[in-house]
Amino acid sequence: MSKETDIQIKDVALYFIPVKMRVPLKFGNQVLDSVTCARARVTVECPATGKTAVGWGETPLSVGWVWPAPISFDERGEAMEVFTVEVARAFSEFSSLGHAMEIGHDFIETELEQLQEKFNENREEAAHLPHLAALVAFSLFDIAAHDAYGVLHELPIYKTYNSDFLSRDLAAFFPGESDDFAGKFPVDFLISDAPKKLPVWHLVGGLDPISEDELTGDEPMDDGYPVLLRDWISTDGLNCLKVKLRGNDRDWDYARLKAIGDICEEMDVDWLTTDFNCMVTDPAYVNGILDELKDDAPRTYQRILYVEQPFPYDLEANKIDVHSVSARKPLFMDESAHDWRFVKMGRELGWTGVALKTCKTQTGALLSLCWAKAHGMTLMVQDLTNPMLAQIPHFLLAAHAGTIMGIESNSMQFYPAASLLEEAVHPRLFSRSEGILDGSTLSDQGGFGYRGDEIERELPEPVFG
Repeated sequence: MSKETDIQIKDVALYFIPVKMRVPLKFGNQVLDSVTCARARVTVECPATGKTAVGWGETPLSVGWVWPAPISFDERGEAMEVFTVEVARAFSEFSSLGHAMEIGHDFIETELEQLQEKFNENREEAAHLPHLAALVAFSLFDIAAHDAYGVLHELPIYKTYNSDFLSRDLAAFFPGESDDFAGKFPVDFLISDAPKKLPVWHLVGGLDPISEDELTGDEPMDDGYPVLLRDWISTDGLNCLKVKLRGNDRDWDYARLKAIGDICEEMDVDWLTTDFNCMVTDPAYVNGILDELKDDAPRTYQRILYVEQPFPYDLEANKIDVHSVSARKPLFMDESAHDWRFVKMGRELGWTGVALKTCKTQTGALLSLCWAKAHGMTLMVQDLTNPMLAQIPHFLLAAHAGTIMGIESNSMQFYPAASLLEEAVHPRLFSRSEGILDGSTLSDQGGFGYRGDEIERELPEPVFG
């Protein structure tokens, strides 16, 4: 049943913004030194009133994260950009009517997979664009539609995830799950009084020097930002460190964790998490490292709050029973958690938590959040090194989700200069101080509260629209 608050998509524009990294970032067996950020402008109309509004969304097209494949990085990057243009065209023609979340869900369920299949038709199997990449390509348009919906109704978007604005309850989004979700809406699973400040996690990348003897001489030592881990901890007041590991080099992974644990002990850092980058194929690999830490470095073991995605992200092709890992530490899905169906599959295999990301769409993140909370799973919000506008929905998702511990945010490590214009308007949201991010400067006038008219950024010519 339609509502007078329902919207339709009227116009879409797409921009590509190249960003150069300050220091390289290692994803699995790939090393990244740049990224293309895709930004969308979506115009919506409310047929009942004739009012229109413009919303914005942005996502880094992080090829190394979404698309592990034998073909070259440049080929994957070009393909993702081409596919994102195709998504822009399809979304501009999409005629669904409803709340932005309903429109996003309908597009994912009826259009996105078809676009992906058509795109892959004439490509070799090794060059097939995966579903995670398709979600990332759509995410910026979905985020922009949510922003526009809030702007049109002059409300923060999180104030609209309820029965006053949504025509469908959650049971309509979760086929076969009506006993758990009939009559319930996202608001029933969100934090009612979301905090303005969140503890922030720092990413210790696989190439990041943690001591002076690891310096190569190629580091940017004089640009005003730290390089060594101890300096980051002191400068930003960090209390939470996420450690990137190799997942296929057991001795290196153990030594890396042990060394960082020793720094935590020295500098009173309370929390660690481990990210094996989907490279592990046998739970015994993770269990062995955890068990040795528990025996030989018990304080480091105690600091590990959870373990993130050790196993291949294609959950259907890699149905690994992981109960033995989650018996030791909470085990969080990340790349595997494409949507709530995969979260459900993961829970059956022994995963106990979900790492949400806005780059898998705002709509999908909310649905995964609701399903996971309803089934006793713990939440985290993980970064995709989100710069510029992408940082803001990312922060708000964590604030409203109720995570196990704050939010991961590392764009200020890898490309801080990219967000200087946004930082001028939201200084504590784009730089970390006393171990927190502070979103107090966000507007409550509508959408995600970007205050975009105060951000003096000139965009390139649109590649679509």
